[in-house]
Amino acid sequence: MIELSHLKIVASLARHGTLTAASNALCLSQSALSHQIRYLEKKLGITIWEKEGRRLRLTRAGRYLLDASSRILPLFEQTELTLKAMAEGRQGQLRIGVECYPCYEWLTGVIATYLKEAPDVDVDIVHQFQFAGLEGLLNRRIDLLVTPDSVDQPGLTFEVLFDYELVLLVAEPHHLAGLSRVMPEQLREETLITFPVAPERLDVLTRFLWPGGVRSVSQKQIESIEIMLQLVAFERGVCALPLWLAERVSQTLPLKLLHLGEAGVQRSLYAAFRTEDAELAYLLKFLELGRNFNDA
Repeated sequence: MIELSHLKIVASLARHGTLTAASNALCLSQSALSHQIRYLEKKLGITIWEKEGRRLRLTRAGRYLLDASSRILPLFEQTELTLKAMAEGRQGQLRIGVECYPCYEWLTGVIATYLKEAPDVDVDIVHQFQFAGLEGLLNRRIDLLVTPDSVDQPGLTFEVLFDYELVLLVAEPHHLAGLSRVMPEQLREETLITFPVAPERLDVLTRFLWPGGVRSVSQKQIESIEIMLQLVAFERGVCALPLWLAERVSQTLPLKLLHLGEAGVQRSLYAAFRTEDAELAYLLKFLELGRNFNDA
């Protein structure tokens, strides 16, 4: 049977040309190297080297074996380096799914830092799990899910990335703009601009309007945050966004931020992942950067 050590011998002899130089490169004695050569030729039943004075020349079979070693050895070397890097948390694959539109905005800032600090990690953003991420985690199609919802699911761990407040955005000329906070009844006649998701997944409905007795409200669904904000700025409706995002966008548009209700609507953003992956260093690195990014 051909062993990896045999391929290394073939490559070293082809590179150095003499038994002495090859044995020095391989940290073997000349007698040990000669023994390995004879053993390999006996096992294969074919001559691999021929002597030309003090030098060794590969036979046709030897050249074939050398060609194989030139393809196989780099693969083994890369495998060893990859496994070593993975053990040190420097390399792996992190497939991230997001389960809310604002999550993309947050992820854009975090991912730039992560790519710089984890250059050996292959990162992929999986779009099809935008609103069905738990299934993606359980089916191993993604490794980490950024989501505003935490559920009790065996085999999955939910870690809080940060807490935030959901706020309402209105145009500066809007009749509600002079207030610091609004109550559910005040939005009954407003057009609520939302992302195209099921009503039961909209916090402004489930945690503010519905509990406040407003079960019916005019609603317009928009997928683009930019278009949503333009509509709000031109008084075509109002929208609810996380405070961290609302503060950012209100700096460039004539918008006013209002708190929802007396206590506000408090939420958390979570990172969900398989519990068995909880010790992966590159996943923990993402969690660390995610938490610190929001604090920055």
